[in-house]
Amino acid sequence: MASVNRSVDDDDIDSPVNDLNITPLVDVLMVVLVMFILTATAQVSGIRVDLPKASSTVSLVQPKSKAISVNDNGQVFLDAYPVTLPELEDRLRTEKALNPDFPVILRGDSLVQYQKVVEVLDLLRRLELTQVGLVTGKPN
Repeated sequence: MASVNRSVDDDDIDSPVNDLNITPLVDVLMVVLVMFILTATAQVSGIRVDLPKASSTVSLVQPKSKAISVNDNGQVFLDAYPVTLPELEDRLRTEKALNPDFPVILRGDSLVQYQKVVEVLDLLRRLELTQVGLVTGKPN
């Protein structure tokens, strides 16, 4: 009987697979990444305010519009960033120099003092911004 010569070592036959298959791991990571991207972009930017109700509402969202929000504590936000009234005036002046006819959307919490909203409206009037919209919610 002749002996058979093998080209494969005897250690390779009994050992587990040395290569790690990462394809399932990559698939799971891709699904997690897609879910993260979808949930991150689905959030509405801005500050959460409880809008007063009106009988009819019109969509005022336009491209390149500036959103000014006043929360229930009277804090003013420009595009979700907290600002003081002088900072707001400076930033709006800069925007007006770049784009003289941009729309402004004012969102005031229903519990905010009326004086704070009037101060913001007065600032917009001084800057001669004519495209100003007040955002309201739909009645229940």
